Amino acid sequence: MTDGTDPELEALRKRRAEVLLGQLKEHEARKAWPSAPIELTDGNFKDIVARYPLLLIDFWAPWCGPCKMVGPILEQLARDYQGKVVFGKLNVDENPQIPSSFKVVSIPTLIIVRERELVERVTGAVQRSRLESLLMKHMGVQ
Repeated sequence: MTDGTDPELEALRKRRAEVLLGQLKEHEARKAWPSAPIELTDGNFKDIVARYPLLLIDFWAPWCGPCKMVGPILEQLARDYQGKVVFGKLNVDENPQIPSSFKVVSIPTLIIVRERELVERVTGAVQRSRLESLLMKHMGVQ
């Protein structure tokens, strides 16, 4: 070796730099995720579900008392889990097709969709701790 560098050390440095760059890109992509619940509609539902790997979706209506209790909890969770979970709200009065396809008959109904598949359903007003435990389960954290 004439330049004094160890090829094995250089290979390790290069691999480590690639890992760090990948982590940085992932971090930046997650920061771009919404930090508040997004409005879902019959028109944008499929695109949003395809874009994010884990979503919690609230089927609600403005006249629903229990829905009003769940709303602030979802806003807090959206901030706390930004980059890990996307939260969406779908007004069942304005968007009847998607709730019908999920057989939503009572509101609030909350569903968790992972990799485009329904993995959990909860009906009624639930506490933050219950939602967090469900999210942890589907994030792979027990």
